Amino acid sequence: MRYDAIDPAFFTKNRAGLVDKLKPNSLVIIHANDLLPTNADGSIPFRQNNDLFYFTGVDQEQTVFLIFPDAQQEGDREVLFVRETSEKIAVWEGDMLNKEQAEGVSGIKNVQWSANFEAFLHRLAPQVEHIYLHTNEHISASNIVETRNGRFIKECMERYPLHRYERVAPLTNELRMIKDVEEVRFLQKAVDITEAGFRRVLGFIKPGVGEWEIEAEYIHEFIKSKSRGFAYTPIIGSGKNGCVLHYLENEAICQDGEMVLMDVGAEYGNWNADMTRTVPVNGKFTDRQRDVYNAVLRVMRGANTILRPGIKPTDYQEQVIGMMSQELVGLGLVEQADVDKAVTPEEKKAVISEYFMHGTSHHLGLDVHDVSPFNSPVEVGNVFTIEPGIYIRKEGLAVRLEDDVLIGEEENINLFENFPIEVEEIEALMQG
Repeated sequence: MRYDAIDPAFFTKNRAGLVDKLKPNSLVIIHANDLLPTNADGSIPFRQNNDLFYFTGVDQEQTVFLIFPDAQQEGDREVLFVRETSEKIAVWEGDMLNKEQAEGVSGIKNVQWSANFEAFLHRLAPQVEHIYLHTNEHISASNIVETRNGRFIKECMERYPLHRYERVAPLTNELRMIKDVEEVRFLQKAVDITEAGFRRVLGFIKPGVGEWEIEAEYIHEFIKSKSRGFAYTPIIGSGKNGCVLHYLENEAICQDGEMVLMDVGAEYGNWNADMTRTVPVNGKFTDRQRDVYNAVLRVMRGANTILRPGIKPTDYQEQVIGMMSQELVGLGLVEQADVDKAVTPEEKKAVISEYFMHGTSHHLGLDVHDVSPFNSPVEVGNVFTIEPGIYIRKEGLAVRLEDDVLIGEEENINLFENFPIEVEEIEALMQG
């Protein structure tokens, strides 16, 4: 088995948390993601709906999760529907979960074949007042392609028009913000695999290597370490390419004297690491590169001290902008007078936006940009990235550094604690 087993008690606890947030006499229905086509008879590798996975642990298509806490019959309170397997499916696609295995993974005792879902729904829907349905409500979501859940919303509301329909996403977003110890275990494993990849490339990078070759070194280490691969499309940007925030081509040759920015993370068991490191191609920082690098490192560490329980993300970002402003003044990139004149958050952001134009942190978990209610205060148990950067396009110089931290009671726990990050550490590993 590629991944460590996940304790089914984790999924049972998650379902109990959802039940506590439901209105009385409610039914929740969440479908798996579709298997998406590419061209001809091709398809994209399957990626599960993370909310369904969070409540069941089942990682295959044509799965449906149904929960009805107030059902009169105990067997109707939690039902899991999975695709019926067969010898033909086993030959062409491999083994799928049988009912006993699905129960073992999820902790749900009533497991049915997916073909039985419609009959269950038609029997249970008249017994409930509220039906909770699932959509992707991430603030940055692009819902261009209709999902299986989207199709079901239309079908269900047409079939049962007089029910009261509710949104399950706000509830799951709140639940998923606080990470369980089981989740942290998998997040740390993803981080550890990412560390192994980073250490591998430190011995590989030199003038003349292609950005794509660095990408290949990472994916080799990730898959070797039982990751499914990249948590997201990797960014390997040398020189001026590092100044492009979403540079994905990874097609240039790394030149002597340049820096190479690497925004890369491994997934493990559906949880994700998110790392950025920037290193000199030739293994030796110039004075200018060192100054910019250390400025970013100071901001990252300063941000970690203020990303604490109770602060709102907008207030946190404003304070980070204040720290970054002083670093940019020190680097001769902005004028102190311009910083002093800026009063509103928008004005302060505008002063430095040429060199630092993005947010500093986002939630991390089953999604790389994990779900969360807008501007909700930081809480113990959240996992955040911290990723400041300085981008000097006219110099072809970009530095971004990124760690993942668990918000703790007394202090934050850096999941990247073992990563080399100081200038001297990087140089020693690259030249050794």
